[in-house]
Amino acid sequence: MADEPMPSRSNSRKDHRPEKPSQSAMVRFLKKLFTLGVAMTLLCVAAGVIIMLYYRSQALPAVTVTQNSQIYDFQGKTIDTFHSGQNREMIRITDISPYLIQAVLSIEDRNFYNHLGIDPKGLARAAIQDIKTMSMEQGASTITQQLARNLYLSHDRTWSRKIKEAFYAVHLEMQLSKDQILEQYLNQIYFGHSTYGVQAAAKMFFGKDAKDLDLAESAMMAGVPKGAKYYSPYLNMENAKSRQKLILQAMAGRGIITEEQADAAYKEQLTIIPRQTGTESEAPYFQEYVRNVVIDKLGITEEQFEAGGFRIYTTLDLRAQKIAEEAIEKEIPAESELQAALIAIDPRNGYIKAMVGGRDFKANQFNRVFATTRQPGSAFKPVVYLAALAESFSPLTQYKSEPTVFTYDEGRQTYAPSNYDSTYDNDYIDLRRAIMKSDNIYAVHTIMDVGPDKAVAMAQKMGITSPLKALPSLALGTSPVSPFEMASAYGVLANQGVRAEPMAVIRVEDHAGRVLFEAEPVETPVIHPAYTYVLTNLMQSVFEEGGTGFRVSDLMKRPVAGKTGTTNYDAWMVGYTPELSTAVWVGYDRDKTIGKLDQRKAAPIFAEFTERTLEAVPPKLFPMPEGVVTVYVDPVSGKLANEGCPSTRMETFVQGTEPTEYCVDAGLLQQSESGEQKKAESTWWKDLKRWWNE
Repeated sequence: MADEPMPSRSNSRKDHRPEKPSQSAMVRFLKKLFTLGVAMTLLCVAAGVIIMLYYRSQALPAVTVTQNSQIYDFQGKTIDTFHSGQNREMIRITDISPYLIQAVLSIEDRNFYNHLGIDPKGLARAAIQDIKTMSMEQGASTITQQLARNLYLSHDRTWSRKIKEAFYAVHLEMQLSKDQILEQYLNQIYFGHSTYGVQAAAKMFFGKDAKDLDLAESAMMAGVPKGAKYYSPYLNMENAKSRQKLILQAMAGRGIITEEQADAAYKEQLTIIPRQTGTESEAPYFQEYVRNVVIDKLGITEEQFEAGGFRIYTTLDLRAQKIAEEAIEKEIPAESELQAALIAIDPRNGYIKAMVGGRDFKANQFNRVFATTRQPGSAFKPVVYLAALAESFSPLTQYKSEPTVFTYDEGRQTYAPSNYDSTYDNDYIDLRRAIMKSDNIYAVHTIMDVGPDKAVAMAQKMGITSPLKALPSLALGTSPVSPFEMASAYGVLANQGVRAEPMAVIRVEDHAGRVLFEAEPVETPVIHPAYTYVLTNLMQSVFEEGGTGFRVSDLMKRPVAGKTGTTNYDAWMVGYTPELSTAVWVGYDRDKTIGKLDQRKAAPIFAEFTERTLEAVPPKLFPMPEGVVTVYVDPVSGKLANEGCPSTRMETFVQGTEPTEYCVDAGLLQQSESGEQKKAESTWWKDLKRWWNE
């Protein structure tokens, strides 16, 4: 039997190793994956080509028809109709300044000539940001998308609208050349003030054709469509200049201009011509304010506001508005540079009844009612005195009216105020006289004892939102506030300690009558009505003989409380009745001091407006709430008055702060009366005996 061959060692080891994956299988898998990817890519390309060919063959949809919006006063009278697209002039792209074209492209769509209507990078970047913030804040719209939205869609911030916008953008790209799209866009964009397109805007802002705009003018204009209410040079030159600088830097970054050209253009002094509005509008400053309110409340654009067919019902009283404008015209000559502002609010519900933001809306659209750069002067004192009354001050609290140096900040600083014309009583005075005469020394004493922080807190509760410095000088109104804030704050005094949030828009309806917005009154208790009643009673003294408002007392036929205010640059009269809280400001727009004659114009404007507006309303006393007591006092001693006091007056107090002692002790008064009687009897007996003896 032959020997069988033995298996080799090496073969034995090889048979027991684990098998490795086949390299050929991996290669086959990758080939299949690559093939699938190529197929999907080709499929997508084919689908894209088919879609493009389809859009290429289809006509562009018809442009959405616009409808005019209307605004009404509180009685339903038409204030104005917004005529959308009235100021528009179509031009060719060859008639537009190259500077303007490049400025628009630099800030709106720098890749305009390199995409097919959608910028993938910008879209991805915006989508990531929107997902992070769970919002639709990032637009990432190309110029083509913006044109599509303006022509065919609403401005809703929804994903469905964005998807439609992208499809329409591609459709536009398939039908029109890049220059045709850019030309249409430049003729469609909105520049505010009912003006559409670069030609009409160039004439409005600079009085020239779009082809003649220089670099500085082009950069200024290109920034406006981002938001006319923020970047229009008519409404906010500071914002307009800031955006102009941003655009110039973008142009320099792309190499279109040099840094030196950008700097020179930014420093160029532009001549913005006064806006020509055609026909005179009713309450133009109020209309602009309502426009901003509605746009913010509904989240729409200015174009939609004018062309959306909205019916806007407001709080304005057209009759009161006309009276306000006439009162200002009567006091300030047409040729004067002096400006004025008036805001009147119904303190019971916060309704804005009249608003005059300046003397000539055509010449200047800046609404001075909301200017937060003017010092209210002594008109701010009632805020301090209300805080003092809440801290147990009374109308009989006394300070000496004389030149005084106040120390604060733990003795590190001093403050030395003075009275108007350096006139002092040089004696102790009480709160009523301090308000009547507008004594500055008394006011600073008060805020020093109450604490500036408490005065600031009271101002904020009363509706003053401007930043206030907690300093002794705050009592004299050195922190700027707006007339709007002052009228709102005084409304708390008129409405028995309750603040009604000011409102201008009651309701907004669409063209079909569906309610899109309806205001809900907001009322906030600020302080017990007893304190506001006592302060109101004191502030009525301003219109009595010797008071700073006495010169207009003959015009007032009803109970009115108020306070004047004067600085080197401002004159104020702020006051109220139970039905109306009104702030009047007079001054110059630029840093120009106001003369004594001009200082006296605010009070007559206030008096005539208040009396004429309320002439059909029977005069009303301010209602006396619970917690108020009225007694006769001796103003010299600050005690209750009796027959022994040299002088007496009736005074009103928050219950618990009235005096409890008499100026002359009752026992001493009785002894004195008994002595006088005996003396009288003694004299009569002696006279009788003398007559008998004779």
